[in-house]
Amino acid sequence: MSKFFINRPIFAWVVAIVVMLAGVLAIKGLPINQYPNVAPPAISISVTYPGASAQAVQDTVVQVIEQQLNGLDGLRYITSASESEGSMQIVVTFEQGTDPDIAQVQVQNKLNLATPMLPQEVQQQGIRVAKYQMNFMLVVGLVSEDGSMSSADLADYIATNLQDPISRTEGVGDFTLFGAPYAMRIWLDPAKLNAHQLTPSDVMAAVKSQNVQVSAGQLGGLPTINDKVQLQATVLGKTRMKTAEEFREIMLKVKPNGAQVRLKDVADVQLGGQFTAISSKFDGKPSSALALRLTTGGNVLDAVKAVRATIAKLEPNFPPGVKVVFPYDTSPVVQVSIDSVVHTLFEAIVLVFLVMLLFLQSIRATLVPTLAVPVVLLGTFGILLAAGFTINLLTMFAMVLAIGLLVDDAIVVVENVERLMHEEHLSPKEATIKSMGQISGALVGIGLVISAVFVPMAFMDGSTGVIYRQFAVTIAAAMTLSVLVALIFTPALCATILKTPVPGKKPAAFFAWFNRVFNAGASGYAVGVEGILKRNKLFLLIYALLLVALAVLFARIPSAFLPEEDQGTMMVQVQLPPNASAARTEQVLQKVVNHLLENEKDTVNGVMSVNGFNFAGRGQNSGLLFVELKPFEQRKRPDQHLKALHGRTWGFVSQINDAMIVPIMPPAIIELGNATGFDFYLQDNGGVGHEVLMQARNQMLGMAAQTPQLAMVRPNGLSDEPQFQIEIDEEKARALGLNLADINSTMSIAWGSAYINDFIDRGRVKKVFLQGKAESRVGPDDFAKWYVRNDAGKMVPFSAFATGKWVYGPAKLERFNGVPAVQIVGGTAPGVSTGEAMAVVEGLAQQLPPGVDLVWSGLSYEEIKAGNQSAWIMALSMLMVFLCLAALYESWAIPFSVMLVVPLGILGAVLATLSRGLTNDVFFQIGMITTVGLAAKNAILIVEFARELHREGKPLMRAAVEAARLRLRPIIMTSMAFVLGVVPLAIATGASSGSQHSIGTSVVGGTLAGTFLAIFFVPLFFYVIGHITERFGKRTPAAEAEEKNA
Repeated sequence: MSKFFINRPIFAWVVAIVVMLAGVLAIKGLPINQYPNVAPPAISISVTYPGASAQAVQDTVVQVIEQQLNGLDGLRYITSASESEGSMQIVVTFEQGTDPDIAQVQVQNKLNLATPMLPQEVQQQGIRVAKYQMNFMLVVGLVSEDGSMSSADLADYIATNLQDPISRTEGVGDFTLFGAPYAMRIWLDPAKLNAHQLTPSDVMAAVKSQNVQVSAGQLGGLPTINDKVQLQATVLGKTRMKTAEEFREIMLKVKPNGAQVRLKDVADVQLGGQFTAISSKFDGKPSSALALRLTTGGNVLDAVKAVRATIAKLEPNFPPGVKVVFPYDTSPVVQVSIDSVVHTLFEAIVLVFLVMLLFLQSIRATLVPTLAVPVVLLGTFGILLAAGFTINLLTMFAMVLAIGLLVDDAIVVVENVERLMHEEHLSPKEATIKSMGQISGALVGIGLVISAVFVPMAFMDGSTGVIYRQFAVTIAAAMTLSVLVALIFTPALCATILKTPVPGKKPAAFFAWFNRVFNAGASGYAVGVEGILKRNKLFLLIYALLLVALAVLFARIPSAFLPEEDQGTMMVQVQLPPNASAARTEQVLQKVVNHLLENEKDTVNGVMSVNGFNFAGRGQNSGLLFVELKPFEQRKRPDQHLKALHGRTWGFVSQINDAMIVPIMPPAIIELGNATGFDFYLQDNGGVGHEVLMQARNQMLGMAAQTPQLAMVRPNGLSDEPQFQIEIDEEKARALGLNLADINSTMSIAWGSAYINDFIDRGRVKKVFLQGKAESRVGPDDFAKWYVRNDAGKMVPFSAFATGKWVYGPAKLERFNGVPAVQIVGGTAPGVSTGEAMAVVEGLAQQLPPGVDLVWSGLSYEEIKAGNQSAWIMALSMLMVFLCLAALYESWAIPFSVMLVVPLGILGAVLATLSRGLTNDVFFQIGMITTVGLAAKNAILIVEFARELHREGKPLMRAAVEAARLRLRPIIMTSMAFVLGVVPLAIATGASSGSQHSIGTSVVGGTLAGTFLAIFFVPLFFYVIGHITERFGKRTPAAEAEEKNA
């Protein structure tokens, strides 16, 4: 094949150009994201039940829906949360690889079975089903710069004008509005109602009957009487009301003396927020915001771009003084990360070029391998598009590593051609043809081995599987292309570009000096190898000690799922004691906002505070801050790094006593959660009840607080709080002639709020709500202000038949897989990995009361799944390499001399990682597996030659020493090229530097150790194993060769 292309160089160029064109076109079509979509698909069901307690929501809504959610394909687990302000969310998580659209349809179908069993009030509010991702991708805020609009006005503006176009934008999944649209609020005055002998139910009935839409048909509609009817017209009946004035005039009753009682006589009517539970501020000014989640499988960069474009179209119509802000945006970090890796890619190419120039000492010879780089890289992009992958950190890392590997193939070809031209004085074309005959086998072997190392990674499942697969397929594709280029394109280039050496021409002074030094080193090296072979038992003992050291050190690397990254944003979660009011929460939020804006102005760009909502739950005592950091190019100093800011913020908030405040660093893969660390549920599998479960939770938190390895362990829920329980004496009520339905409806309308029907506000349908005035529902004494009418028409006060008492009850109830549970999240102390922390937590869980079990969820679930697989993958990779080598050399013994080198490379990776205080995460494992392939490749180069020399009849020791001396130059050259290609990763700064350090450090350490230990140990292993096989086989390869020739 090579010969065909050596004779047709233009054909080879055409093939290369076509491959590059395909790659360029592929780049245009490839989506860009930071990580592949690793979050398992999830579907959320959200419902509101106005005025209901957490217990009521759980019993009447959550359980009814959960019982129907069985028999879903690929279901992983179901979690649910019911809040005391009547909201509820169920999240159904599916296994990786489930089609999110099919999952959503299945959940919707199951939900349709449950809907008829839900309370009427819930069905009226509507049930939302959406694709769910744990974390927000973007928060879009509107700020009133001049203070002319309040938070409620802005929330209504977003709900009316922005919510629909934004939620229809490509890539937007679910959304949360921090606030609510306007509704017609009717505030009842109990004293006035009583004076006119009316009850809340009367008001409700009157509004229902008078705020109606009547369909009244047509005049002269068909069929009609006869052909004399000349005209037809539509009849308009009563329509829905549009303004507060119309509502105020609603007639409630006419007294016997003809006096009319209208709604304005007993209530205040005005436009107001439908729910007032959540309000927000941006840098202290009134604001409201829409938090967006990415749709499952969406592309962050495209989605955020599309949302910003949608907003840019709407912006000209904003009210004066209103400006749009993005306090939380996850897209800049994606762009910056990819840019920095692309930058690294170019640095790598330049460094590799310089290394080759140093060793090959001719620009022409160096050009040949350099020209192979764009062909292979661009070709790989084409394969990525075909495989349905994206441009992300993993595929780009694979490209950076591939540069070193693919240059190696080309170097091996060029180096051999140059050697033949010098030693045998052949023309470039003849030398190339002869050279390809010698080394084609080794090239295919190296390509096979390196692909074999990575292929097992592609068979992992779960989120880690997705991560590894991107990497494995990219490298295997690049290696396959690299071998093809080395067999097709490189020989054609060698034959046309290289020149016949001029006899007696001296190299440049610098190169001459380099050659002298290198050759002296090589001679010394050959002497050293010979010395090692003579004292082989001592060095085998040293090898054994190195293996022991590896086992000990490997166990000391802390494990983690992913390295920590600076994502350019931070969140601060604020939780006040139970029953604290929104005003108290606002004070605490302001304190933290002022600190961030004044003391951290070098690092922080803006802060949005949300009162009434955080990830632990909703309620007046919950708050959340979105902190936007300055762009990466303005944050170069180490004290401006997210981790430094996080530490300082933690120091500041720990001095605030009124609340539990936790600054949260988003994890490396934002879809997998909203905080780094671990999360789990304590599940009530034994049916021990809510109180025992809460005691177990508190016991767990207490034990965790005293455990030095854990930090910030906190419930991701709300504590039980005092609640006021009303008890109605039914016998008294009957004796007083009261109807229980009237009592119940009066209570739920006055203290909760009742949805009546809809009205039209500026062309949009909005809701009408009825509720008691604020001053009539402040304390327990206010119950006496409310009256119910008995069957004799007399008004009876609540105090005549009802009493109240304070009890403890849940503010938020959680369930996991249909069983009551509480979620706990936490982080690790400095220097402790999540893997160690999880082991500690499992130990603590053993001390909990019987019936309460621990289940991992979210990131921790993925980490456990990944940890169980990585050891298998490593073993499988080693086995694949061994089998490839055995097939290649037609021998079981020789592959051992290659495989024994692998632990030396791993030792280097482990030492480098430990010395920089990094963790054993997904990227370290990828680096380690790359090291295996490289160590094996260097060994193949020596073993292949030693075997040939031994076949020619040289004794084992001479063959080993000679091969080592001959192959030293290409080995050092390819390893240097590879190491320098990866160095930019190991010293990266800025976005995604965590993962770059992790992969770069392990590869640099592994390659250096793998090269400098291997060049001494490979000849030793070859010699020892050759000795053993000869002793057992009693025949030399030389004798076998003679037999064959005879």
